[in-house]
Amino acid sequence: MEPKPVVSTVDGDVPPQPVPVQSPVPSRYESQKRRDWNTFLQYLTNHKPPLPLSRCSGAHVIEFLKYLDQFGKTKVHTRDCSFFGHPNPPYSCVCSLRQAWGSLDALIGRLRAAYEENGGKQESNPFGVRAVRIYLKEIRESQAKARGIPYEKKRKRKCLTPSAREGSKAGAGGASTSSSAATASTSATASASARETGDGSAIAPP
Repeated sequence: MEPKPVVSTVDGDVPPQPVPVQSPVPSRYESQKRRDWNTFLQYLTNHKPPLPLSRCSGAHVIEFLKYLDQFGKTKVHTRDCSFFGHPNPPYSCVCSLRQAWGSLDALIGRLRAAYEENGGKQESNPFGVRAVRIYLKEIRESQAKARGIPYEKKRKRKCLTPSAREGSKAGAGGASTSSSAATASTSATASASARETGDGSAIAPP
């Protein structure tokens, strides 16, 4: 088979080849979300009996979170442990490792988003039901007591609007101008008083 002739341009150059379009690299969050979703689907497949996603409820989600405790790395002391409520125990104990509340909360957030991205409806999302929220709250409180680490909500900083920021700057500028004017007035009064005495000493204002 004869090779096809190369088509040249007017200047005699070979036309440039089209550059293949590369798909964007997924972010760390998107990659983690995909792994979490695949893990949950695998859990449903291995469920006894196998559980279709359409029949998954909040109770199954809580069951999944409890299943993940066996892979946890956070020491949670029991009430019988002498280190219960101790934030920095001097040595290790036999208490089991669990999934930290923060990890479970972030996991549910990713799975809730993945469920809707894969065709699920918001009103039937098992990851957003009240039972799951209550379970996470109980985990947060129990782990805080067991580990002696109180949970505190982060306070959100109040964001100033551009007009508010300009007003704040203007107020600061006005205060600075007033202070400068007052200083100048005091200096002028002191100088005048000094001239009146004739000896160069300043008289304290009344």
